[in-house]
Amino acid sequence: MNLSRRQMLQLSAGAAAASILGTRLTPTAVAAPAKKIPLGLELWSVRQLCEKELPRVLQAVAKMGYDAVELAHSYYGYDAAAWRKLLDDNGLKSCGMHMGLPALQGEAFQKTVDIHKVIGTPYLIIASLPHKSLASLQAIIETGKQFNDLSKKLAPHGMKIGYHCHGGDFAKVDGRTAWELFGENTNPDVLLQLDIGNCLGGGGDPVAMLKKFPGRSVSIHIKDHGGKPGAVFGEGAVNWKEVFEICETIGGTKRYIIEEEGRAGQQALDDVRRAIQNFRKMGK
Repeated sequence: MNLSRRQMLQLSAGAAAASILGTRLTPTAVAAPAKKIPLGLELWSVRQLCEKELPRVLQAVAKMGYDAVELAHSYYGYDAAAWRKLLDDNGLKSCGMHMGLPALQGEAFQKTVDIHKVIGTPYLIIASLPHKSLASLQAIIETGKQFNDLSKKLAPHGMKIGYHCHGGDFAKVDGRTAWELFGENTNPDVLLQLDIGNCLGGGGDPVAMLKKFPGRSVSIHIKDHGGKPGAVFGEGAVNWKEVFEICETIGGTKRYIIEEEGRAGQQALDDVRRAIQNFRKMGK
């Protein structure tokens, strides 16, 4: 996600350390076999088209081979029942929604839960936080408590809360990254939705973060980094083989999500089509 998105959110009040003493681990105990993980599309990638013609966009996305979408900040004028019908008609699922923290606070909490019970959304992801929320250790502890409390409130509804990283989350706070401290101060039910491109863009090490928090990367944005202008997933410098190996063994990943930013109009659809084609070429 880029800075303008962070600003928008602020302005809108919207190897798992298994150690068995005295026992020698077998190779199968060290790492489970890789699994096939389904692919979804973050609708932020095609938001301009969604605003004008959501039904056509969802139909096109399904035909490309995506089996799920992650909603992003808006319902584009459709209510929950209409969303569910559009998804069902196209054989799609909702694999999450990006939102601001206010959507889960106060009276908004129950409204948001009710909407996503109908749509069938399992993960409610806070897409960005104000800088002050992660600027100091004490602020991170307090922010973590908010997420822990919301995690407990969402559990009876079969939903989980998560946080999506940006480059700034890899700035150092007391010698460690804000992302690490946030992960350490939230319970295991709080998802850590790593965005590979955002992490690298902020100077972070996504492989180290995946290893540090095994089982927390239930959904992950496989955004590339280091490519030429206009590059999409699979056309940058990321070592995807290494990333996939961790996700498919200790990572606990259940969903890969493509997100392409800075796209507009038909080009946005063309780019997410190219991205899934690159994903399939990798044997995924």
